[in-house]
Amino acid sequence: MNSSLHPIWNKAIFTLLLFFGLSSQAQESKLQSILNDFHNHPEQILVAAHRATNPNYPENSLAAIEESIRIGVDIVEIDIRKSKDGELVIMHDKTIDRTTNGTGKVDDFTLAELKELRLKFGNGITEEQVPTFEEVLQLTKGKILLDVDFKLEGEAAVRQTFKLIEKYGMADQILFFLYDYPETTQYQELNKDIKIMPRAYSRKDIRAIKKLEDISIIHIDESYYKNGIMRRTIKSGYRVWINALGKYDAMERQRKDSGFDALLTRKYVNVIQTDLPEELLTYLRSKNLHR
Repeated sequence: MNSSLHPIWNKAIFTLLLFFGLSSQAQESKLQSILNDFHNHPEQILVAAHRATNPNYPENSLAAIEESIRIGVDIVEIDIRKSKDGELVIMHDKTIDRTTNGTGKVDDFTLAELKELRLKFGNGITEEQVPTFEEVLQLTKGKILLDVDFKLEGEAAVRQTFKLIEKYGMADQILFFLYDYPETTQYQELNKDIKIMPRAYSRKDIRAIKKLEDISIIHIDESYYKNGIMRRTIKSGYRVWINALGKYDAMERQRKDSGFDALLTRKYVNVIQTDLPEELLTYLRSKNLHR
């Protein structure tokens, strides 16, 4: 090769390395920003997209998750079930009737059979397939937090799920949602780095959860919300998760800002799950409550 070309090639290689290096840093800095806010800035309200819902793609689809990342959502909520041949897949319902062009129970189909189906969106059928949990991990690594709504039962299924999380080194990106907080310690022992998010059904439950070790976030219901209790909970270092789903999202659809204004009369919440993530992000940023 002509030695006079070397500087050009060197410059091109340097430029490419710089580009890919900066791209990698940009991805990581987004995740680090979310984690920094999660742990150190309780005044920043984090936005969770329920089933990655948005107006453009089917729920719980890879395209919907990718769109959530693009618009700046902090957390994507996904639902885990298992195929007939034991693969972890993303599906909210026990059946595939509502969300795909097939019918039957999720666990009556092998993964290959589920992959033959297509996800519905509105009244139409899309080209989106039923994702596996592994595909979701591959897509979101280094980019966003995942709220894992675990629809399975038993420690063996939890171990299988944790093993995949560990395979991709993503323990710091997971919120593992538990409906029954007494199971918390059992699953923490499987991996201390995966954050367990227990659900509290009463103020009594909150008191019990606070006695557990290594809990950083509690899922609450507004039925027992009291400003004083939630203020003390946040001051003690916990994130307080509440849903806009249903009532508040419905208000927001009818009149802009009405639902979110009403929800934030609950002053001491700092994670909100919604079916309107882009609208909530815009609302919070207008009030300097989100980066």
